[in-house]
Amino acid sequence: MRRLPPLNALRIFEVAARTGSYAEAGAELGLTHGAVSRQIATLESWLGQRLFMKDGRRMVATPMARIFAAEVGLSFDRLAVAAEACGRPDARRILRVSAPTSFAMRWLIPRLNRYHADHPHIEVAVTTVSTVLEDLRGGVDVAIRRGAAHQHVWPQHRVVPVLDDADTLIMSPALFAQRPILKPADIKGHTLLASETRAGDWTDWLEAAGLQHLAGHPRQIFDHFFVTRQAVEDGLGIGIGPFPMLEIDVARGRLMTPLPEIRVPRTGYVALVPRHADAGNLIAGFVDWLVEETRGAR
Repeated sequence: MRRLPPLNALRIFEVAARTGSYAEAGAELGLTHGAVSRQIATLESWLGQRLFMKDGRRMVATPMARIFAAEVGLSFDRLAVAAEACGRPDARRILRVSAPTSFAMRWLIPRLNRYHADHPHIEVAVTTVSTVLEDLRGGVDVAIRRGAAHQHVWPQHRVVPVLDDADTLIMSPALFAQRPILKPADIKGHTLLASETRAGDWTDWLEAAGLQHLAGHPRQIFDHFFVTRQAVEDGLGIGIGPFPMLEIDVARGRLMTPLPEIRVPRTGYVALVPRHADAGNLIAGFVDWLVEETRGAR
């Protein structure tokens, strides 16, 4: 039996020594500063000597620890290469993606056949969350959320802008044939459909259209936008919808945009990747594909 040090503590030690900071190690590994400190203490206890010394407000690796960390890093590199070589090249890999429901249904899922055509050995498993529920849960490789691409908002994740967003008026072609909307004032008499998850859409669009006096017009409100979108498609009224997310519905003749020149910019979507993830570039490759799909749409 080999007498090996605790491997999890060893992994955390290597990152802390390489980054030169408990805080940066925690950010890369998705751990708190305290969790990193406890694992380092465990390894120090096993080795019987200190690995880090306090220097002001920072913990700095000792000269011996830096040499040890370099050897550990090389060992992990060799282990990764060996694991890759022993892996079955034809084995399907699962990529777990979490996304808001509307984004998943109207933008991501309709495009996944193109991704799978180029990556037949990767299965993308999509789970959805309400657009109101913005917290990040474990168990996913990529989380897509609405938000600005500011690193401080998600400090433990790499943030990549994916899709811009702008709202405009949507209606069904059948309803347009019955009661066309050719100018903003033509919305009078139409039923306004709204969503609890996209509060303020109508107020902002009416202001952009110069129809602020209609802000108090009665609306039929649904709990989620994908229900509202279906009601619009069924001709129950007119709504406000995000683009380019709904371009697939327009292309298929399910929806139309009677006044496309009146658009309200919104906060777009970003892809969030844990900093410690993706040694094999699987996740990074998927995020790059998302960005390329957006460029192709534009």
